[in-house]
Amino acid sequence: MLHIETWKRVLIWLVIVAGLVMALPNAFYPRVERYNDAVAAGQPAEGWADYLPSNLVNLGLDLRGGAHLLAEVRVQDVYEGRMKGLWPEIRDVLRDARDSVGAIRLQDGAPDELRISIANADAMDEAVRLVQGLARPVTSLSGAGANDIEVRAEGDQLVVTLSEAEKQATDERTVRQSLEIIRRRIDEVGTREPTIQRQGSDRILIQVPGLGSASELKDIIGTTAQLTFQPVAGRANSADQAVQPGQEVLPSLDEEGVWYILEEAPVVTGEELVDAQPSFDQNGRPAVTFRFNPAGARKFGDYTGANIGSPFAIVLDDEVISAPVIQSHIPGGSGIITGNFSVEESTNLAVLLRAGALPAGLDFLEERTIGPELGADSIQAGKIACAVAFVLVLGFMWLSYGLFGFFANVALLVNVALIFGLLSAIGATLTLPGIAGIVLTIGMAVDANVLVFERIREELKTARGPARAIELGYERALSAIVDANITTFIVAVILFVMGSGPVRGFSVTLGIGIVTSVFTAIWVTRLFVVMWFERARPKTIEV
Repeated sequence: MLHIETWKRVLIWLVIVAGLVMALPNAFYPRVERYNDAVAAGQPAEGWADYLPSNLVNLGLDLRGGAHLLAEVRVQDVYEGRMKGLWPEIRDVLRDARDSVGAIRLQDGAPDELRISIANADAMDEAVRLVQGLARPVTSLSGAGANDIEVRAEGDQLVVTLSEAEKQATDERTVRQSLEIIRRRIDEVGTREPTIQRQGSDRILIQVPGLGSASELKDIIGTTAQLTFQPVAGRANSADQAVQPGQEVLPSLDEEGVWYILEEAPVVTGEELVDAQPSFDQNGRPAVTFRFNPAGARKFGDYTGANIGSPFAIVLDDEVISAPVIQSHIPGGSGIITGNFSVEESTNLAVLLRAGALPAGLDFLEERTIGPELGADSIQAGKIACAVAFVLVLGFMWLSYGLFGFFANVALLVNVALIFGLLSAIGATLTLPGIAGIVLTIGMAVDANVLVFERIREELKTARGPARAIELGYERALSAIVDANITTFIVAVILFVMGSGPVRGFSVTLGIGIVTSVFTAIWVTRLFVVMWFERARPKTIEV
């Protein structure tokens, strides 16, 4: 008997109502967007009811305009940093064996290697063995069994370089870390739905809808915010000051014409920071307070305790922002960065430090600012395409199946509302290919109804009465509907997993459209038909 249980009817109507309510904010897009921006800024929000959902389908770069950057990560910077950080350990282990290896001295060499002269060349094998003892296993699956450094002798010099396995692992870590830090920095600014993804081995694609220009985006992510705490060896008159190997000359940020000679190997780095907040110093001037993790706090405390009365440079992006004299032992790993900051500058610095330092610099290979006019044209074209598709599909179904076609058309409208409701609920981004996916779904959504209605036509010739024909039509068309849509859904999943950017946008709307179209075809149109049949009780029907 043609019948749907009460609980199923209630559940179907609840799903329909929930989908319509979730999709409702998109019908008032500018008003709801202003409301959301006000809520995010902590300001009084008006123009939208608090009890209604306010999730919107985010518009992609091709619809809304915004900024586009393609950046290349300078992984060579990381090799150089690793070598600088390794020198203090090598120096200490060789100094402990000075009786046999003699005096050691760091020589000039390539940025990604260390060259150390050994006074007693006969003890070179022992020096190589001692430095090789500092090697650690490579922490990656591809480098299993390999060490992170390679040590060799060249005449009276000891040469230390990173192994190829470690370079590959370092490249992977550097790009992944850069991706995460860029994402955190953009999220700190509160930009809606950026696209940040890897391109190739060392490039990152960054697209931020709604941002004014590419230069604004570069200002957000371009600052590396590499914070280090380095010992001060003296002052210099210019950047050309001759220094010892292992030292560098950096300018003062606040004092024009002042240069500092610093030890290249930092005592503590920004990677060991766990928190940074804007604050004020004892004189009421803007500053930034910071706190280290346990390892950083221990190193910071040990150094300050052993070097009371010596200057200590706080370096940000190769500029000395402060060089205070250590007055006393600083335990606990907390401190304050003072300088000639404004309140806004101290706040931005805290954000950058909190988000973390980019492990390497970025070279911007491509930058574009996409105006909203292009997006308006795309949206208008999408609206026209959807309208044409709707008119043609609705007309075809009405002319082909009469009243049953009308039920399918109502279900199709519900289907589109459910698509936008789900896109809003998951915070998806709608792109121009996504609109194409919706237009395709409009055509595909009635396929299931066509299968059911044609099956009902066949059953009317043999079944006992219209009720039995309708019931058999839905039952026997179900397997064909499920099989056809599962295969298409698998394709959508593969496109999402293997594709990127526009391809993913298309696959998301296609996959969601398949799920909603199956629901509306199997349950919504059936509910409409059952409700009509229970009221009309027709003796015969025409499909």
